[in-house]
Amino acid sequence: MMKRNRGISDNKEAVNSKTKRRKPDPVLHSTLLTHNDYNVGWIYALSKEQTAATAMLDWRHADLPNPPNNPNTYTLGSVGKHDVVIVCLPKGQIGNNSAATVATSMISTFPSVKFGMMVGIGGGVPPKVRLGDVVVSTPVGQFPGVVQ
Repeated sequence: MMKRNRGISDNKEAVNSKTKRRKPDPVLHSTLLTHNDYNVGWIYALSKEQTAATAMLDWRHADLPNPPNNPNTYTLGSVGKHDVVIVCLPKGQIGNNSAATVATSMISTFPSVKFGMMVGIGGGVPPKVRLGDVVVSTPVGQFPGVVQ
C-alpha cells in the first residue's frame, strides 16, 4: 500500500491540523431565525448522543419559544446552509412510539422540516456492524424501516 504524500504541494503553506480542521466556534449566531426557517430535523435517543450532535453544528442559534403543548427541548443551529433542529427522546422512553411522538411534535413546531434523521450509537444492532458504520434502514414486511 502506498503512503500518501503529506508534503506541501502547489506552493501552498503547510497548515497545522488544528487550524485546518477548525470550524467556527459554535456559539450563538447573531441572526434570529423563526420556526419556519429550519429544514432539517435530527432526533437522538440518549442524552450522551447530544455531545456529538451539538459538535456537528457550524453555528448554534438562539432558542425559540415552544408552544405550550410541546414539552421537547430543542437545540437549534446550522450545518452549512441547512438550519437544523435537534431533539432528544424523553429520558427512559426509547422506541418507535416515543420517536414518532417526538417527530410529530417537532414537525408541528418546525413546519418547514423536510428531512429528518434518527441518529444514534446503535447499541442494539447486530455484532457485524462496527463503530463508524452507517446503517440506513428500509421497510421490510411488517417492520417500518428500523433495524430489527
